[in-house]
Amino acid sequence: MVGLRFFLVCACFLAACGESTSSTGTAGAGGMAGTGGSSGTGGDAGAGGGRTLVDLSVTPFISGLDKPWDIAWLPNETVLVTERPGRLNVYIDGVGSAPFTIAPTDLVANGEGGMMGLEVDPDFASNGYVYVCMASDAGPATDVRLVRYELQTPNGDDLVERTDIVTGMPYSTGRHSGCRPRFGPDGYLWVGTGDAAIGTTPQDDGSLGGKVLRIDRSGNAAPGNPDGRRWFSKGHRNIQGMAFRSSDDLGVSAEHGPSVDDEINLLVAGNFGWDPVPGYTESVPMTDLAAFPDAIEAIWSSGSPTLALSGATFIEGSNWGDWDGVLAVATLRATHLHVYTVSAGGEVTDDFRVIEDRGRLRSPRQGPDGLLYITDDGGGSGGEVLQVSPVLSPEL
Repeated sequence: MVGLRFFLVCACFLAACGESTSSTGTAGAGGMAGTGGSSGTGGDAGAGGGRTLVDLSVTPFISGLDKPWDIAWLPNETVLVTERPGRLNVYIDGVGSAPFTIAPTDLVANGEGGMMGLEVDPDFASNGYVYVCMASDAGPATDVRLVRYELQTPNGDDLVERTDIVTGMPYSTGRHSGCRPRFGPDGYLWVGTGDAAIGTTPQDDGSLGGKVLRIDRSGNAAPGNPDGRRWFSKGHRNIQGMAFRSSDDLGVSAEHGPSVDDEINLLVAGNFGWDPVPGYTESVPMTDLAAFPDAIEAIWSSGSPTLALSGATFIEGSNWGDWDGVLAVATLRATHLHVYTVSAGGEVTDDFRVIEDRGRLRSPRQGPDGLLYITDDGGGSGGEVLQVSPVLSPEL
C-alpha cells in the first residue's frame, strides 16, 4: 500500500500550481508527536475508496465574529455558531444575513469561560432542543452549566424555553472551563468538562469538573454510568474535544496537557489519572500511573511541547478519499489542524499537520454538505469560520 507521505508530497506539488487559498500540510511522525508533530515520515492513510491525493481548499465562510467557539446545524441545514463573549447565533436567512441571536444576561465571559460548546439534538425536528455550555452567575456562585434551549422548529427563529439541565460545574477564574457536548451513538449526551484549575476536582467523585459526563436530555445520569453518577470517567484536566465516528461508533476526547502531554483518549469508563495536588501542581503526570496503577493511558500524547488541543471531529465520506475516517483536532497554541489515522481498535497509526497559516483554530466540525468547518478564534480578538473542501486527484 502506498504511504500517505507520497500523497501529501504530491498534493503539495499540485497546490503550488493551484489556487492561493489551498492549504496543504506535511505529514508528521506517527504515534507520539514528541516535539509537537514536526514534519517526518507519514504512515498509511485510513480506509476509503480508491487511492487519491488529498489537497485542501480553505476559504472564509462566516467573517466578523468575536471569538467563535462551536458550530452546528439544524436538520434543515440552518447554521448555528456560539461566540464566547455570550451569543448563540442562528443564521435563519443564511450566513450572509444578520442572525437571530440569543444573548443570556447571566453569562459570565472571563478568561477561558463564556458561551462555549454547542450541540443540536438529533430529534430537533420534534423537540426543538439545542444545548449550550456557558459560564453563568445565575446561582449563588458562578458556575459552568449546560443549558437546553427549546427553539422554534424548523428554523430556530424563536426561543420557546430555556432549561438549565446541568449546573454546578466548577468555575474559578475562567481557566479550564472545558465544556464540549456531543451526542453519542447510544443516544445520550457526552460532555467533556474542565477542572477549573482546582487541584482536588479531577479525582473528587462529588464534582462534575475534570470529568466526562454521560447524561440524558434532562441532565440525569445515563444508564450504565459508574455507581449511577452523572460522570462516566474522571481524572481529566481540561477536555476541549469530543468526537464519535459513525462507521464504527469509536469515541475519543481531546485534552489539554500542562507543559507536556496533550492527550487523545478513548471514551471509556475509568480514571485517567490527573491529580494536580497539593494546591494546583502541574508538574505531576497527566496520567499518573504511580498514584493510580489502573489509570487509563492515552492513545496519543504530544510529549513536549504541547499543542493546546481544542475541538475534534471525525472526517467521513468518500469525497475525502484516503482521509475518510480520520480524526481532525484543532490546536490553539500550535495554530494548525492536527490529523490522526485511528484504527477501529483505537490505535493511532499516523498523525500529521495541515492548515498551518490560519492562526488559532478552535473547533472543527463536518457539515451536512460533507465539508469541514473550523472556528478560528482570532487570537486576542475577532474570528471567523473557515470552510475546508477536499480537492481530490487520482493516483499518479
